[in-house]
Amino acid sequence: MFNKTQKHISPVPWNKGKLMGQKSPLSMQDIWSIRIKLQNENRLRDLALLNLALDSKLRACDLLNLRVSDVSNSDTINNRATVLQQKTGRRVRFEITRKSQKSLNDWIERAGLEGSDYLFPSRIRTSQHLSTRQYSRMVSSRVAAIGLDPTSYGTHSMRRTKATLLYRRTKNLRAIQLLLGHSKLDSTVRYLGIELDDALEMSEQIDV
Repeated sequence: MFNKTQKHISPVPWNKGKLMGQKSPLSMQDIWSIRIKLQNENRLRDLALLNLALDSKLRACDLLNLRVSDVSNSDTINNRATVLQQKTGRRVRFEITRKSQKSLNDWIERAGLEGSDYLFPSRIRTSQHLSTRQYSRMVSSRVAAIGLDPTSYGTHSMRRTKATLLYRRTKNLRAIQLLLGHSKLDSTVRYLGIELDDALEMSEQIDV
């Protein structure tokens, strides 16, 4: 029987000891530091995954669910692609830059992948493609390898990086909203973490 004098023990919160909040985007220097290490280590899969993650600005679930046919036409890597987002059900288009095209082509050729294959297949038999957990561990190890604090970065850093760099260069929120597939501009503002200083800086550029 249950002992009435026994104290109720609350479950440990899932986020205890974890750093919460948005993950930081990478800087251009960070990106190139990781790229160079991956190239030197001949990590073709990880390099292709990094480059495509930055270009596509996709959530991890959508990125890892990509098949070869989503980014290529026969033997040629496309310069643009369209994906149906799992979370929102909205289609989003993204660019595939030359760096990404080359790294994807090198990876597909080495892995012997075909059109219907997942672009980043898992080495674990129980999973057809890389899991978000595997992807998260890869990101953490790569940022740690260049001296960054892995608790400040995650898979969402890959999604935020190019959008943040684009915002800093153009201040075009509408363009970033379309690229991220947000239904509301407010979501883009919150996602980028735009602060009052950013708004003032934009306002100062207009003399009326």
